Amino acid sequence: MRIIDISMPISPGMPTYKERIEKRPTHSWASRMPQDSANESVYQLNLHTGTHLDAPLHMIEGGKTTQEGLPLERLMVQAKVFDLSHVDDKIGIQESDLAGLDIKEGDFILLKTSNSSHPRSGGVDYVSLKESGAKYLAGKKIIGVGIDALGIERDQAGHPTHRSLMEKDIIILEGLMLQDAAPGQYLLIALPLKIEGVEGAPARAVLIEGASLTKT
Repeated sequence: MRIIDISMPISPGMPTYKERIEKRPTHSWASRMPQDSANESVYQLNLHTGTHLDAPLHMIEGGKTTQEGLPLERLMVQAKVFDLSHVDDKIGIQESDLAGLDIKEGDFILLKTSNSSHPRSGGVDYVSLKESGAKYLAGKKIIGVGIDALGIERDQAGHPTHRSLMEKDIIILEGLMLQDAAPGQYLLIALPLKIEGVEGAPARAVLIEGASLTKT
């Protein structure tokens, strides 16, 4: 059994969405040895930092929060990794890129792009999922989609990719590191922090080779 950590390390110098400085986390000490009896850190970060999950409230007024919209049984599932490294970042993932893939109703899919081979997942020139691709996935009735970028869409007024997925109750997982994950099927575990009343949450995401959930 091989466990592949597909989570981004969190640090003050990490990549952020479109390289925005204000989105970088900060680290400080509440107490520190030797002057104090224990080391205790304080981290401040945007909930959409690094590897994270979006809940419908992120883009839909009155939408479900992380606790309502991210059921854990849909975040411990079999997932399919698809290689879309050929897609140009200026064009993005379209319906035509997805139509020939083995995507079925109930799937949780992970989109591995050239983002994984370049340190640009948080830059301005990253491969994203375009509206036509999102609508195609919504029509396939998948349960979730993840991508190796800090935003699943880019430069689309009104955020139609997010909305097309969220309106069909499809979970969005962003900020993945898929360079060590070959195309294929894995057990995905991606659990959000249990924060009440919010629209997103950091997650520790892993893929497990050769593992499956046993249904009772």
